[in-house]
Amino acid sequence: MASWIGRVVATSARHPFIVLLLPLALTAAALFYSAGHFAMTADTAELISTRHEWRQRELAYEAAFPSLQKLTIVVIDGRTPELAEHAASRLAAALARKPEVIHGVRRPDGGPFFDRNGLLFLPLPEVQAATEGLLSSQFLLASLAADPSLRGVLATVSRALQGVQHGQGRLDDIQPLMTALADTFENAAAGRPAYFSWLNLLAGAPGEERRIRRILVVQPVMDYRALQPGEAASNAIRATARSLGLDPAHGVSIRLTGPVPLADEEFASLAEDWHLVAAAMVIALLGILWWAVHSVRVVGAILLTTFMGLIMTAGLGLLVTGRFNLISVAFIPLFVGLGIDFSIQLSVRFLAERHFHPGLHEALVAAGRGVGLPLALAAAAIGVGFFAFLPTDYIGVAELGLIAGLGMAIAFGLAVTLLPALLALLRPPAGAMDEVGYARLAPVEAFLRCNRRGVLAVGLVVAAVSAAALPFVRFDFNPLHLKSPRVESMATLGDLGSDPDWTPNTISVIAPSLAASQPIERRLAALPEVSRTVTLQSFVPEGQPEKLALIRAAAQRLAPALGASAAPPPANEAPSDEELRQALGVTVLALRQVATAAAGPASPASAQAALRLAAALDRLRQAAPDVRAAAATAIVLPLGVMLDRVRASLQAGPVTIEQLPADIVSDWITKDGRARIQVFPRPALETDDGLWRFARAVQAVAPDATGVPISIRAAGDSVVAAFLQAGAWSFVAITLILAATLRRVRDVVLTMVPVLLSGLLTFATSAVLDLPLNFANIIALPLLFGIGVAFNIYFVMAWRAGETAPLQSSLMRAVVFSALTTATAFGALWLSSHPGTASMGRLLMISLGWELLVTLLFRPALLAVPPAAKP
Repeated sequence: MASWIGRVVATSARHPFIVLLLPLALTAAALFYSAGHFAMTADTAELISTRHEWRQRELAYEAAFPSLQKLTIVVIDGRTPELAEHAASRLAAALARKPEVIHGVRRPDGGPFFDRNGLLFLPLPEVQAATEGLLSSQFLLASLAADPSLRGVLATVSRALQGVQHGQGRLDDIQPLMTALADTFENAAAGRPAYFSWLNLLAGAPGEERRIRRILVVQPVMDYRALQPGEAASNAIRATARSLGLDPAHGVSIRLTGPVPLADEEFASLAEDWHLVAAAMVIALLGILWWAVHSVRVVGAILLTTFMGLIMTAGLGLLVTGRFNLISVAFIPLFVGLGIDFSIQLSVRFLAERHFHPGLHEALVAAGRGVGLPLALAAAAIGVGFFAFLPTDYIGVAELGLIAGLGMAIAFGLAVTLLPALLALLRPPAGAMDEVGYARLAPVEAFLRCNRRGVLAVGLVVAAVSAAALPFVRFDFNPLHLKSPRVESMATLGDLGSDPDWTPNTISVIAPSLAASQPIERRLAALPEVSRTVTLQSFVPEGQPEKLALIRAAAQRLAPALGASAAPPPANEAPSDEELRQALGVTVLALRQVATAAAGPASPASAQAALRLAAALDRLRQAAPDVRAAAATAIVLPLGVMLDRVRASLQAGPVTIEQLPADIVSDWITKDGRARIQVFPRPALETDDGLWRFARAVQAVAPDATGVPISIRAAGDSVVAAFLQAGAWSFVAITLILAATLRRVRDVVLTMVPVLLSGLLTFATSAVLDLPLNFANIIALPLLFGIGVAFNIYFVMAWRAGETAPLQSSLMRAVVFSALTTATAFGALWLSSHPGTASMGRLLMISLGWELLVTLLFRPALLAVPPAAKP
């Protein structure tokens, strides 16, 4: 076979233009096909086989409740509760008018149903306190409802001051109102952002975080042909918010999180510092390739061969699989790493042969004969190893194995055809390298040969210790740990996750019916790992008769004065700027008169608040019209929201299952009557181990449960099992290939032992340094396995051919620079700010470091005895 490969190389070198035509044609065809048929799915659900029971449960749940899948969570934070409510209402209405990018939008914490019946969900004492508070503010509410403008607010203050002057009230009673108004008007007069909250004023306290936050649940239209399938919808949400003036300058912030933005921003964070990573890769690749061959022409030939092979592999991969996925696209680093290795092996051997064969063609033929068989065996073994991924249930890995296996055939074919043709055309000068091998390593080689048994014994001990560390290798099952914490979706998720009501780590259980869900719910609620459970029945408030009696009593007194709507006065009735100035002057005079009155029960603090408000209003009266308009907006907008909320809450009525809105029912009851139970973990269990404990506890009661805490661990187990299965099949397949080719058990063992040792050292290092495997860096394992197998095949074949000083040979130079090229080029991934990508770079650097160490110290001792000699 070596002579056959030599003839192929010789033919390619003699007819370089003819040989070049076929790869060029194939590259052009692959490029044309890829451009017309490129497709990539970013749907992670397609990566794992549906044969797993947990996946079947997930799919059944998704089919039962399609409105709960593929969601974008819009988090709206306002400086006041009214701003948050107003923003949520406007944005929800605007998004509902965009069916081309938005399937649906819901308000789980608001909307007509909760506006009307929200008080019913409070405990009875809180309902009583709320209604009593509204009744105590009856005068204020009625006066504001009569004229919901800044003029009306000033008139309300003036009437209250008249009551104080006539002994019908106390200045202390309106001190909170005067203080809040003074804060707002001072900010407006000074040109600072001005906000006011009537709801906070009525509640007597600043808004809690929940009160100033609203949530929209959006189901976007997904385009899986794009790398960011939900990007169009996310852009539409942000653009709509901007067009509505919902931004920090207006007291509102809009942030996106949820499954869709989290997946989309994964690509955005990967591309965030691509220029740094790409620059480091290119510089390292070019620098080390030149260092390896000392010839720009040879470097050019290697790079062109690799680039054309990559395009061919991409086109063939699309042809056989139809589209790439998030895992199969990893064929790119696999092909580049191993394709460059094949090219370096032939190129370095070619440069070495130039010292013995001055003629370029003769040197190429000798190089082909010398490394052709090892390259063929390495390509076959690695290719078969990749094809062994096909039987796994991890579809992403199976398709990766198929594409990478085909890529090995392409890489080998180009290494013995296109590369010699390019070298013949470029004609690199002879003597590019004075020293092809490493003569300086002769003392090391002599030491290893003399102390062979000791070195092998040390290797055995190291292997045993490393094997003992394997149980401590962790797999990080949480995919959120692979995402950049700086992107908006992750930062927002962390912020939102601190609220137990919005944790994403809930579990859902589907019961045959709502009635059948009740005993299951009681058993789940009794678990110590569970904080609470929610079903459709949870939307029917308890104690309705007592609460409704309180609300109706308040409504009888308040409803007539509140009217039907809080709409601002019509344009012809709205106060003009001059009317506002007059109203401001009247209120300033009244405030100063009351504050300076000798008599009255006012405290010094109340009098000071009155004087402060008078000063703020006076500055506002003297300011420009746009300043007064801004002050009016700061007061009037929240006033309308507050009055609408009060009116709606006074219209509460009996709530039954039959009266619940359809969008709420569809989230909890399927069309065939099955009922969903949502189970929340205790906040103390919001850790990886705690959530697994929570998941096991729930599944002990409801084995068919599904949810994030279950699927994360199950997906991790499936991925690990798939890689273990793929690794086992690859090991068996490669061993059989080697046995059929080498025909000696001893030679097969000598080939595979260093691979196992470097692998054990890599995993042991991960355990010692607490560098867990994860969904990202585990993809690097096939590359590391392939490179290790290739290196060992090269050395064993050279050893069988009579090489007695491998450390001083051209092969050693090729292996060292092949490892360095891969390590530095892909080790540049370590520079990425994306945690998953950086972890892949770390694992590659560690593994290739051990591979070089094994190559320098262990492998020469292992091969110190000639093939014909007894061990």
